[in-house]
This record gives sequence, C-alpha cells and structure tokens, in this order.
Amino acid sequence: MANKKGINPGAVAAGLIGITAAAVGAYYLYGSDEAKKNRAKVKAWMLKAKGDVLEELEKAQEVTESAYETALDTVARKYRELKEVDPDELATFLAEMKDHWQGIKKTMRGGPKKRTAAKKKKAE
Repeated sequence: MANKKGINPGAVAAGLIGITAAAVGAYYLYGSDEAKKNRAKVKAWMLKAKGDVLEELEKAQEVTESAYETALDTVARKYRELKEVDPDELATFLAEMKDHWQGIKKTMRGGPKKRTAAKKKKAE
C-alpha cells in the first residue's frame, strides 16, 4: 500500500534487498582481496548455493549479519545432503562466505545511499 508520498515501502524494501543480493555476489567474486582466486575455484554447485543464499536473503525483512548467517545455514543444510558436494569444500565455502560479511556490510552501507541521492537529483 502506498503512503501519502506515493512510495510503496514494499517496493523500496525489495529494491534494497536486490541491491544487497547483487552486492553479496559481486563482493565475493570481484571485491574481496582474494577475488581472483575465488573466481578460479568457484564450482557449479557453489554458484547455485550463492543463488540460494540470495533467495533466502530476499525472504528476510532486513539484511543483517544474523539474517545472512541464517541464510547460509539454511543453504548449508540443503547442500550437505547432496552426494556430489564434498563436505570439506562445503565447509570451506561456508567459512569464506561468513568471512565476507564485513565487506558486504560496507558495500551495502555505501551503495544504496549513492543510488538514492542520484535518483533524487534526477527527479528534481
């Protein structure tokens, strides 16, 4: 439902979640100090798992560290049951993804503010 200014809070939340989801993937593959190494070792299941994490984050009301870790844990349960996923690789993947929270948080903090300011200038 739109408020008096015509801004739909649900649409705003969905937009911020989308930006956050993109930031998570982009940071892991391009923004971290080990991005080149990360891109080289990404396997097909890892890409799918990252997509699943993003889907879990989209379900969250707010993207926080606890919501991020809950999403990782939910996805980890699913991938532990698959035979083609090596348990050691899964553990490494989860540890790396959890280590990326600080970078993701910085990206989220800087990204939406800049985009919002740019949209306001265009509208005026």
